[in-house]
Amino acid sequence: MFAVIKTGGKQYRVAANDVITVDKLEGEAGASVTFGEVLLYADEAGATQVGAPVVSGISVAGEIVKQTRGPKVIAFKKRRRQNSRRKRGHRQDYTVIRVTGISAA
Repeated sequence: MFAVIKTGGKQYRVAANDVITVDKLEGEAGASVTFGEVLLYADEAGATQVGAPVVSGISVAGEIVKQTRGPKVIAFKKRRRQNSRRKRGHRQDYTVIRVTGISAA
């Protein structure tokens, strides 16, 4: 059994006990989250439901493992012969989630 969920403008294929890294969600470690935007659902029998745009009655539950940050990305711009330089750094915030189950109503 698996589902395709949408969060943070991205899509993730998840099953029970999967650990995924998504864009930052509010909450502390140990808090539970629910994803209602399920785009596709497949059960154990192999029957697949595809949403238009979402599948109704299906939700994915998860637990926040930790709040973390990605690697540092450096944006360096230089204009030659003009003594013009700009250096900017960025680190993206992420949330690590363990999927606890997929519930079909």
